[in-house]
Amino acid sequence: MGKMGVNGDVATPLVLRDMEPAALVAVSLLVGALVILVAVVLGRRNGQCTDVAGDGEQSHVRENGEKSTASKKQKVQQRPRKERAQQHTFTHPLLASSLKSHSGNVTCLDFSSNGKYLASCADDRTIRIWSTKDFLDREHRCLRANVELDHATLVRFSPDSRAFITWLANGETIRIFKMSKKEDGSMNFKAAAEDFPQRHKGSVINIGIAETGKFIMTASTDTTILIWDLKGEVLASINTNQMTNSYAAISPCGSRFVASCGFTPDVKVWEVCFGKSGEFKEVVRAFELKGHSAGVYSFAFSNNSHRMVTVSKDGTWKLWDTDVEYKKQQDPYLLRTVQCQVSEGSRVALSPDGRAVAVSSSCSVAMYSAASGELEEEFHDVHSEEVTDLGFDVNSRYLVCSGGRAIRVFHNAPGYRAAISDMQAMLKKASNEAMRQRLQQQIQEAQSSLDSILTGPKD
Repeated sequence: MGKMGVNGDVATPLVLRDMEPAALVAVSLLVGALVILVAVVLGRRNGQCTDVAGDGEQSHVRENGEKSTASKKQKVQQRPRKERAQQHTFTHPLLASSLKSHSGNVTCLDFSSNGKYLASCADDRTIRIWSTKDFLDREHRCLRANVELDHATLVRFSPDSRAFITWLANGETIRIFKMSKKEDGSMNFKAAAEDFPQRHKGSVINIGIAETGKFIMTASTDTTILIWDLKGEVLASINTNQMTNSYAAISPCGSRFVASCGFTPDVKVWEVCFGKSGEFKEVVRAFELKGHSAGVYSFAFSNNSHRMVTVSKDGTWKLWDTDVEYKKQQDPYLLRTVQCQVSEGSRVALSPDGRAVAVSSSCSVAMYSAASGELEEEFHDVHSEEVTDLGFDVNSRYLVCSGGRAIRVFHNAPGYRAAISDMQAMLKKASNEAMRQRLQQQIQEAQSSLDSILTGPKD
């Protein structure tokens, strides 16, 4: 640009005034070409930005650059939603329902002793309480209890089904929740004023409440089991001497037994003793289950504790008769050894009536007849992730398992078949007509239930 003259006119540059007319024309053409080149380059850049937005938004981009930028940002934010993996789906003729209200991974399940509720906990900071009578409905409503500033990894119902205890992942302690009904019929959950004190040094693998309501058990990986009273005072500490604990539990019948398994190829069982007036006395060794050739992953009791089942790293599950006089040094009897698929952390469950056995391996579950050891059902890839918990309801009607964010509920078909077989054997030995008629009616009812499970609902 030239400088302004005294009168406001643009002064002609001295260089241009001294140029010949031909040279002046050449310079003008060169400047014009440069201007056109810059315009073309800018146009191409604008065209490239328009292509990113998409053909349908080209006119919009040209008219309003700010709206185009906002639209692009919105598209970038929406991309992760499109890329999310689809929820794992599973179907099977014996699948009664899938419970999917949790937004985090489910880690533990527990049925109430009255059979009405199933509790589940997950890393979404909630405890869910499900009604077992809704298992066969299309809609599965649940009640939610929030775990403030933490999340629960374990949950167990109290014997009266009016409270439950949880193990807090970050707090590393027990928190008690009381359940009460509001005037409108809904349920209210209230956490106790104080959590239990921290006592464990290792990671806690299981908790439990005695059916008598007299004590609480917690077990950690560092071979320690603690026996607590309901107020949070430690009554006893047990060293399992198993190098590491993999599982521990309280027996359901009268809750006199506490058992553990781990790195060693056995299961150790203790009796928690109380006096006649209810005061705690001592913990004494009751018996051991010996027979596996490698560490035991998990075990389970029958409802009356007359049977126990174990699953081991050696690739077998074993059924034991534990109805023995252990105080007279009588050892449990090994009833059956069955080959099975296992994986690190496999779980085993025994139906309360002792008729069916379930074993998890990675993301799959297998069901066996406890009487014969025969494999009756296999559920492959039940979950997108490894099975975290496995158990039967108190009436032996359902098998439930958790993994990922879902809970699967299966009909216990092996249990129905075993019950029919047992009643048919009893029918042959029936001594009077009344007993025969009663057994025949029960057999017909059980067979009808089994048939409806296998054939599914009719239109």
